Amino acid sequence: MHFDDFHQDLSSLDVITKDSERIALKLKGVPLQYANALRRVCLNGVPVFAIDTVDIIENTSVLPDEGLAHRLGLIPLKTDLSKYNESDKILLVLDSGESEETRSVLSGELSSEDESVKPVSEKIPIVQLAPGQKIKIECYARLGRGTEHAKWNASNISMLTDTDKDDEKILTVESTGALNPEQIVLEGVQEVSRRVVEFKDMINNIEE
Repeated sequence: MHFDDFHQDLSSLDVITKDSERIALKLKGVPLQYANALRRVCLNGVPVFAIDTVDIIENTSVLPDEGLAHRLGLIPLKTDLSKYNESDKILLVLDSGESEETRSVLSGELSSEDESVKPVSEKIPIVQLAPGQKIKIECYARLGRGTEHAKWNASNISMLTDTDKDDEKILTVESTGALNPEQIVLEGVQEVSRRVVEFKDMINNIEE
């Protein structure tokens, strides 16, 4: 379902602006607790891929193995939620070869077994190599949520601000690049709706 089709059915959601990086929505008549829940879910409740385990075969750089693994984990990865579930893992490998001169190893040198799961940018620095140094790594990415670790945050910014009207708020979501902004909001709406249904079922069970 496309976001433009979806939000037409919700009179409380209007798109103000959107591009490939950011979307701003006007929420009308939405209870504050629902709006806040949507903001939090858009920030850290939508699953995206991130590198989770790293096998360092060779590392003669000045950066310790744990530092190298940490940097790899923070590289945002393109995510296709239609293809994978949260038990799937994707292999990415990087073999810099022995450096002939001082240079930076960049995210574009990571090779993925699936082209749909790869760094959002090819120019993210990973490590600096001096002549004669090299790194060789194999790592696995998996789907996760920012509630587990910040490396799985779907957005950099998820912000809720008041307008001059009491029943209106502006939700601004800025993507890390793993998903496009409207996907984040769509997934966020569906996740909050699911949680509300689960909560109502719990209440009904208590009342019974």
